[in-house]
Amino acid sequence: MSNSHKKGLTELHLNLNKVFLTGTTFLFQLINPLLTNYDNTCTVLNKTLETLLIVLCSFVCCFVSFTDSYIGSDGKTHYAIVTPKGLWPSSSLNSHSLDLSKFKLCFRDFVHAFISVMVFANFALLDPKMVRCFYPHFESTHNILLLVLTTILRLFLVVVFFIYPNNRHGIDCPQLEDSTITSMQLAFSQV
Repeated sequence: MSNSHKKGLTELHLNLNKVFLTGTTFLFQLINPLLTNYDNTCTVLNKTLETLLIVLCSFVCCFVSFTDSYIGSDGKTHYAIVTPKGLWPSSSLNSHSLDLSKFKLCFRDFVHAFISVMVFANFALLDPKMVRCFYPHFESTHNILLLVLTTILRLFLVVVFFIYPNNRHGIDCPQLEDSTITSMQLAFSQV
């Protein structure tokens, strides 16, 4: 496999990792069992709390897509929100010498936010506890549904990430040094 193909596969893998937010997923897996009943009876309160958890986690997935980072003149990584004019807050003492307008909001950010929410929704709504609580009549076809939807979503993601690669380094995916990328490329090429 050529170096350009290895680099392309590594970037695709890193883009997929940016979409699947580990912290949000961990939060959902930690709180979800507390909000669902183990005796397979779901009350209105359980459903309301589960819905609020899904909405909160989906908001986090979406919000993180609109963040980026830059290295300030002090050598530290600074995080900010992406706006149509550039990064906000850009009034930091370490950002005066930098052109933060190159970090403008673009169509790609909305695509990545949508995909991030879709990936989380696929993960959350097909969780066995969620299936038991919200749509118990699907429990018998849960494995088939999980396999089919997950496969379709993965194929969709691969196509979208070839068209719209993610260049943001938000609070979910910090900037990597060249040595880290090189070691990751080597590790990924051996798979």
